[in-house]
Amino acid sequence: MTPSSATGVRPNAVVAVLAFGGIVVSLMQTLVIPLVPELPKLLNASPSDATWAITATLLAAAVATPTVGRLGDMYGKRRMLLFSIVMLVAGSVLCGLSSSLWPMVAGRTLQGLASGVIPLGISIMRDELPAERLGSAIALMSASLGVGGALGLPAAALIADNFDWHVLFWTAAVLGVVAGVLVLSLVPESHVRTGGRFDVPGALGMSVALLALLLGISKGADWGWGSGRTLGLFAVAVVVLLVWGWWELRTRQPLVDLRTTARRQVLLTNIASVVFGFAMFATSLVVPQLLQLPKATGYGLGQTMLTAGLVLAPNGLVMMVVAPLSAKVSRARGPKVTLMIGAFVVAVGYVLSTVMMGSVWQLLIATCVIGAGIGFAYGALPALVMGAVPVSETAAANSLNTLMRSIGTSVASAVAGVILAHLTTRLGPVNVPSQGGFRVVLVIGAAAAVVALLIAAFLPARKQAAAAPAAPAASRVPSPGELTGQLRTEGGAALSHGVVTVTRPDGGQVSRARADAEGRYAVSGLPSGSYTVIVTASGFQAEVARVSLNGSGVVRDFALSGDGVVTGFVRAADGSPVSGATVTATGAAGEVLGSTVSGQDGGFHLAGLPRGETTVVAQPPNRRPRAVPVVVGGAEPAVAELVVDANGLLSGTVTGPDGDSIAEATVTITDAAGTVVATTVTKADGRYELSYPEPGEYTVVTSLYTPTVQQVSLTAGRPATVDVDLETTS
Repeated sequence: MTPSSATGVRPNAVVAVLAFGGIVVSLMQTLVIPLVPELPKLLNASPSDATWAITATLLAAAVATPTVGRLGDMYGKRRMLLFSIVMLVAGSVLCGLSSSLWPMVAGRTLQGLASGVIPLGISIMRDELPAERLGSAIALMSASLGVGGALGLPAAALIADNFDWHVLFWTAAVLGVVAGVLVLSLVPESHVRTGGRFDVPGALGMSVALLALLLGISKGADWGWGSGRTLGLFAVAVVVLLVWGWWELRTRQPLVDLRTTARRQVLLTNIASVVFGFAMFATSLVVPQLLQLPKATGYGLGQTMLTAGLVLAPNGLVMMVVAPLSAKVSRARGPKVTLMIGAFVVAVGYVLSTVMMGSVWQLLIATCVIGAGIGFAYGALPALVMGAVPVSETAAANSLNTLMRSIGTSVASAVAGVILAHLTTRLGPVNVPSQGGFRVVLVIGAAAAVVALLIAAFLPARKQAAAAPAAPAASRVPSPGELTGQLRTEGGAALSHGVVTVTRPDGGQVSRARADAEGRYAVSGLPSGSYTVIVTASGFQAEVARVSLNGSGVVRDFALSGDGVVTGFVRAADGSPVSGATVTATGAAGEVLGSTVSGQDGGFHLAGLPRGETTVVAQPPNRRPRAVPVVVGGAEPAVAELVVDANGLLSGTVTGPDGDSIAEATVTITDAAGTVVATTVTKADGRYELSYPEPGEYTVVTSLYTPTVQQVSLTAGRPATVDVDLETTS
């Protein structure tokens, strides 16, 4: 499913721009953190109301991420990526102009709508990048969530300490504009679409359920976990999710295909994502507080917010460095192994952090270890999801996976908040979180990583590559739910740029695949049922077939023909026809598109060729081949006249010292560069004949006794004679 190299896509530019967009979005989420203690005063609001500036972004992101992902699959991922960036810029401008609570909440809500940038970027990479670049690019894009967060904290602290707080949001707006311009300039629109109608009831149901769930989690500490408001929200979330699931299983074009989501690999990956979201955020809650608490507590380090941000910044850089390594491990051992490694490293990092809390450098080491593990895991999660869903559902599946991580971070915030609020110590007139409270949160983070490791262990193992990948597709045994085969031209050449689209009986797209260099394709993750398969390739007539999958796989090969025709004649230099010449048409990649033999009049006719540039080659016996380029169209035949020259013929007799003919003497012709052009052995009467393709200066070497060397000038199409007298060795 690698994209064609002929699309003009610049992989390095696409990866850089999309990763930059992901970093900008995560920066936007982090920039407000230094303002949290000051928000009530800055916005003239109560502390509980001021938290809506944080909660609004979380809720908007929860609603937007799956919805925008589905819209990207239907109407274009780049289009929805630009929409998300526009929302980020608009929200940042509104926040930059705000001096009261509710305009700020509105702006933060718009910013939250930009959270789909990362899953959309990953999906664009899957559609546009060559296979060899995809793993490392996805790992980097996935890690950008942590990279932007880690780098944003010190930057935000620096700006907040030295400038007006509105500058934070103007900075986010400027970065968003830059990201939008780069996307417009360098990122292509993916042509992989599902089509169909948008599931409005499904979107509304999921939005209500997520709003109720996350609002209850984020405000439970303020309202009381046992309060009627909190419990009511959780009850609403459960009821609406049940009704929503019932609807999604019955509608023909659901917002989320629950049957696909319920597959073992997707389900376990999403559960692991929730746990990893928890594990990632736990350290972000503990470390800044430990660094900033006064030294008078006995465990606080008395550092500024800027110092705290600088301690966390290397964490993000480690994620970026680890991303390519994560991709290499996934290629070699599979993303399951990568996820397990990441979970183990995160667990080790949290265990270290429970005993390395006494100084800045100790926390720096612990957070970098955790960052390395998260970098491994976040590179593997999208690969696991995309390996189990149809390509046409990539954006929706990635968006759901991103949402699972966000739910994990929300739960982490709530759990850590409860623990740190109850395990406190007295510092003058106020209570502050105790060292034991911090350790409990870190231990829970380690436990979460261990749970993720156990979940990853139950993921399906990577399918082993075929022992002989060059074998014909028909010899393969397809996996359950897999449609595979090979695309060829009618001339038998592999069609490396063909596209296979699988649709439902109602015309809705299910999946799409692109043939590899040998014409092989594979569409996996297809439920049992009947499908229409459409095969297209530039310059060829489309092929359509009906296939049925009943819990097994299907192998289906296709031979495509074009509507182009090439006719012409093969003639000698004197105009006489040359019959029996093999005439072959080849494509731009050298693939054979068709072949025939010239008739008695030298004429030939090649049909079923694709439109475009074609090379026609005549290979007559005893003559030099000739090739001419033609442009094949669909209306009128292209005409090719091939004039071939006869090969030169070098002949002679080899005799010995006594004048007798020598049999089985080796005669070789080499050109001026010393390259052997032709070689033969003399017959019983000492005669030999050699043909040569080009005129020029040659050396004739004859050996049996003492080798003899003679120079000869050969002219195209004319015979030459060189007799050789061998001498005995002395």
